[in-house]
Amino acid sequence: MTDSSARLLSRTPSLYVVATPLGNLGDISARAQGILAAVDVIAAEDTRHSQRLMEVCGVRTRLVALHQHNEQRAAGQLVEWLAAGQHVALITDAGTPAVSDPGAKAVARVREAGYPVVPVPGACAAIAALSVSGFAEGGFRFVGFLSPKSGARRASLAALVEDRDALVFYEAPHRVLECVTDMVAVFGPAREILVAREMTKLHEEIVRMPL
Repeated sequence: MTDSSARLLSRTPSLYVVATPLGNLGDISARAQGILAAVDVIAAEDTRHSQRLMEVCGVRTRLVALHQHNEQRAAGQLVEWLAAGQHVALITDAGTPAVSDPGAKAVARVREAGYPVVPVPGACAAIAALSVSGFAEGGFRFVGFLSPKSGARRASLAALVEDRDALVFYEAPHRVLECVTDMVAVFGPAREILVAREMTKLHEEIVRMPL
C-alpha cells in the first residue's frame, strides 16, 4: 500500500462498497483502484473472477469469498476484521455490490456493529441501461430479479401494470425469452421494452422495441 492510496481511507476502520466494471475493465475509477489497493482485505463474490481485475489494476490485496451461500458467516468475519482495526472492501463480479447481488446482508451486519459503510460508486447495469433507453425522463422503479417460475413472475408483473414509471428488471440470459413472454401476456403488446445484454463488452447488444 502506498502513502497516496492510504490517504483514501478513513481513520476509522470501514467497509468500502466498491463498484467494478460491467465488462470493460477500463471503466474502473481511479478512486476504486486506490481503495482496493489500500484496504487490508477484499471480499469478492467470486475470487477467481475478480483476480483478473486485480491483476490489471496492479492490486495485491488479499481476496476472500463472500457470496450468496456464505454471506451470513462471511459478514461476521468482516465485523471481526473491522474490530481488529482493518479496512475491508466489498466487490461483486460486475457492477455495484448489494443491489440484486450478494452484499446487502453484510452491509447491514457491519452497520449494526457500528462501523462506517462507504460507497465507492461506479458502474451499475440498471443505470447504464436506463441511460440509453429514453424511458426514464420521469422516474423509474428498480424491480431486480423476478421469480424463475412463470406463475409467480406473472403475479409480480400484474402488481406493476398501473405503474407508469420505467420498470427495471434483471434476468438470467437463459430465462429472458420466458420472462418477455410473460410480460407480453401481462402488460400487452403496446408497452415498449429495452433489452440490454453484454453491456460494455465486445458483443454488446441493446434493442428497444414494442413488446
